[in-house]
Amino acid sequence: MTNNDIFRNRAAACEAHDDIPRSPEDGETIGEVIIRRYSRRDVMRGTLGVTAAAALFGPAAFRASTAAAATTADRFDFDGVEPGIDTTHHVAAGYQAKPLLRWGDPLAPGLPPFNPNNQSAADQLKRFGYNNDYIAYFPIDGSSTHGLLCINHEYTNEELMFPGIKKRQDTSGFGDMTAEIVDVEMAAHGVTVVEIVRKGADWEAVLDSPYNRRISPASTVMSVDGPAVGNKRLQTSGDPSGKTIQGTLNNCAGGKTPWDTYLTAEENFHGYFWTNHCEPGGAAPTGLGGDQAQSYARYGIPGLWQAWGKFIDRFNVDAEPNEPNRFGWIVEIDPFEPDSEPVKHTALGRFCHEGAECVVNTDGRIVVYCGDDGRGEYVYRFVSAGHYDPDDRAANKRLLSHGLMSVARFDADGKVHWLPLEFGRPC
Repeated sequence: MTNNDIFRNRAAACEAHDDIPRSPEDGETIGEVIIRRYSRRDVMRGTLGVTAAAALFGPAAFRASTAAAATTADRFDFDGVEPGIDTTHHVAAGYQAKPLLRWGDPLAPGLPPFNPNNQSAADQLKRFGYNNDYIAYFPIDGSSTHGLLCINHEYTNEELMFPGIKKRQDTSGFGDMTAEIVDVEMAAHGVTVVEIVRKGADWEAVLDSPYNRRISPASTVMSVDGPAVGNKRLQTSGDPSGKTIQGTLNNCAGGKTPWDTYLTAEENFHGYFWTNHCEPGGAAPTGLGGDQAQSYARYGIPGLWQAWGKFIDRFNVDAEPNEPNRFGWIVEIDPFEPDSEPVKHTALGRFCHEGAECVVNTDGRIVVYCGDDGRGEYVYRFVSAGHYDPDDRAANKRLLSHGLMSVARFDADGKVHWLPLEFGRPC
């Protein structure tokens, strides 16, 4: 992003940046496949939707849904909200919406009211983070009114968080940024785990819960497993072993495992990295990364979205060229063990992860579906080597360490072929 950037809001700027494809244009997109397979008339007549539903669920789905409709009341039969744009939060008649947790709300008892004019990293790590993306609910003892929430905090907007900053910062110098502001931004990223309970019609956070914790790129140590653990490209001056990573960032979407752990997806990690070789107001020069130059270019590293590397060497690729390789993974967090160490699962691949949907296959293996959120990218599938055991949670927590990763090829006949991603094995 340059000083000619027309976006004052970080979200809009990042989305526009991601709309520029980095994937090599050596094949058709799914959109092109669909257009060739279906005429516009077929789509307008609903053939596409019906055919897709039949392919996914079979003709019996239509008979089953018809029978169910005849005997079951529609939960979504309500009067909708009139279209419009204003400053009021509207909900349908008979429903209500109330804030449960806001940025800066305490996660522990005894904290003073949040003061945006007096922020610190240490204080932010005791409070709810910024920009929620994905939320998962974990029942306590099977309860629908008492459980744990796990929430991703994807990114920060310095132009909204800090009263002294009047506009979004960019590579024209990040002139308003300071080391203290960067520390607060880092503390506001990551994940929140918080216990909640319903009392009457309202929900509230349990501030003295032993489960409450903040997970951030500022302070949380994580382990690495899978095929890349200890690889030389994961090794840094701070972690010569390549087995211990500090933190997670740009957490977007995620998933739940059948053994009740939380999966968080590291998405646009490239935007957090910096280089000293960028001219003010310009982009990063090509060819950075040495023998990793091709990888840097493919991922868009360094993205120069944040000023972190201006103050912290591990986010400066000139000082730590391997640090970007330590992000872009799926992270597993156990919300019921607040002292447990999150795990980055390299067997699930490294890319701009969007989601991690888990299912138990008919043979007991775990299948995880992930997407890459960049334009023109791919859909992936991981199939575990081991099998799920509902009576052995400890063993289940190792299932995402080993397995087969594949990428989807969508063919014009409507079929999906999963191409295995194994080193030395052609697709």
